[in-house]
Amino acid sequence: MKSHSFALVTGASSGIGLEFARQLARRGYNLLIVSNEEAIRASAKIIKPHPTSPKGEEIEIIPLVMDLSKQTAARELYEYTRTHGIEIEVLVNNAGVYHDKDILDDSEAFTGLIMNLHMYTPAMLCYLFGQEMRERRHGYILNVCSVTSKMAAQRLGTYGSTKAFLSHFTRALHIELKPYGVYVTDVSPGAVDTGLFSIPDWIRKTGRALGIIAGPEMLVRRALRALFHGRSKTTIPTVFWQVLCFIILLIPTWMLRLIRRLGWF
Repeated sequence: MKSHSFALVTGASSGIGLEFARQLARRGYNLLIVSNEEAIRASAKIIKPHPTSPKGEEIEIIPLVMDLSKQTAARELYEYTRTHGIEIEVLVNNAGVYHDKDILDDSEAFTGLIMNLHMYTPAMLCYLFGQEMRERRHGYILNVCSVTSKMAAQRLGTYGSTKAFLSHFTRALHIELKPYGVYVTDVSPGAVDTGLFSIPDWIRKTGRALGIIAGPEMLVRRALRALFHGRSKTTIPTVFWQVLCFIILLIPTWMLRLIRRLGWF
């Protein structure tokens, strides 16, 4: 058990982030969970340690409301841990927003927000906490990227490009830090059943049955297994999305323009 070690999970008020917090708590980690939503305080109350943990080994859960889309957020969060004597052993950069829209139809404010949230803040958290981990020669960093990082297509321009940065950044960091005993992993989910997508219930159930849509419990379990085994990358669900990404990479630009004209996407 890891009763004296902290895991930091961003975007942990619901969905995948909350599931990361739950499963890390069951592994015995204390938690610092961060979100821009007040719901993070309620989420902290439903996270439980492993049922076999001794009574004296209760975990500590610290909910923190913070806007991670600000360029000062990473430094503020890092200073918070230093001020409160919190040593981060596991960093999970999960905070993000799904987006499917033409680039120029977005507001300037939102474009800045998504770029900070998906690129600047997680990169700076890796930079700040990664230095401490390298010095200790121990630690774990998991960045939640996306299969869309390989999809240079219309309506995914901003979202996919920011995730591509994070995926490339993660790979480089994995290579740099592994010799120091610090494991860095890119988990790239496809569709996940978190209520984020407004789809009919029968499609959601069929997608899960066929392995096209992942449940958050399975996704997080596999992601943490990859992280703690020192793997550089894992795609979840595996086969369907790996094949789809390969096919999309083969689609020429003229065909994407045709798809656009036909109104298919």
